[in-house]
Amino acid sequence: MSLLIPLYVHPAEDPGAWHRLISGAAHTYAVILNPASGPGREPDPAFTAAAGALRTAGARLLGYADTAYGRRDPAEVVADLRRHQEWYAADGCFLDRVPAERAGLAECRKLVRSLRRAGAGTVVLNPGVHPAPGYARLADLTVTFEGHWSTYVSAFTRPAWTARHPAERLCHLVYGVPEALVPLAVRTAHERGAAVSGPVTGEQPNPWAGLTPALSGAAG
Repeated sequence: MSLLIPLYVHPAEDPGAWHRLISGAAHTYAVILNPASGPGREPDPAFTAAAGALRTAGARLLGYADTAYGRRDPAEVVADLRRHQEWYAADGCFLDRVPAERAGLAECRKLVRSLRRAGAGTVVLNPGVHPAPGYARLADLTVTFEGHWSTYVSAFTRPAWTARHPAERLCHLVYGVPEALVPLAVRTAHERGAAVSGPVTGEQPNPWAGLTPALSGAAG
């Protein structure tokens, strides 16, 4: 089981979820640190402590950075990474709202190269849909689906190019999963060519405020 964990709740607000995450760190692909839709303006002591405990438990830490579908200044994104590294010892970055169109590919390639030069050991792209084929070659992991369980069940399609990429480099993030069906969501991601997944039971506006039941062993 390889889980990407976006737990977007403050450790002081739900310490139990963070404790369970630390206990289950061995089952994660990575944990996304997102103190303030990014690193914030200054270090958060609660996140510093949580990041240290996760690192001790063996988790890979990724700092959250929003690219605003390619509209954000790349230098700001790199600066976010550097703060995540300095404050929380992040191993890499999770780039949210990445463009999916072929027209944005060249700029995304430049951004990823800049992040690598800044020390990002792991780069995850989240266009949330299947992007133009070249994007998946830029990153260590690409999220090719982010959406509701009902959509995942009824409307998911898989373009042929995904078969040319190892399953370990593709991820599906699914929310609104009935708790009893979380094991099925993990299996479905594998069947659809994504070895990494992150099924949660939460709903909008912040489905990632709760920890996935898969981490506690509900996925079998």
